[in-house]
Amino acid sequence: MAVLPDDQVDAALADLPGWERADGVIRRSITFPAFLDGIDAVRRVAEHAEAKDHHPDIDIRWRTVTFALVTHSEGGITDKDIALARDINAIVGR
Repeated sequence: MAVLPDDQVDAALADLPGWERADGVIRRSITFPAFLDGIDAVRRVAEHAEAKDHHPDIDIRWRTVTFALVTHSEGGITDKDIALARDINAIVGR
C-alpha cells in the first residue's frame, strides 16, 4: 500500500469532518458529554480496529479522546487510514 501524496490526503480530509493532518498523521479530537461516553467510544473503535487489523493511536484526557492514524509499516498516511477515519466518524456518530 502506497503512502498518499499530500494533495490526496487533503482532498480526503475535505470529506472527513473533524479530521486534520498534523505531524505526519491524521488526527481527530472529540469531547464527549461524560468520561464513560468517551471510554465506550474507544471500546467500539478498538473492536472495529482489531477486526480490520489497523489500529489508531488513542489518547484519552478526561472527556476528550484523540484518534491519530498513520500506517506505520508504510511510513505515512495511506488509504487504510482514510478508511478507518471514515469508520471512526460512523462509529462515534459525529
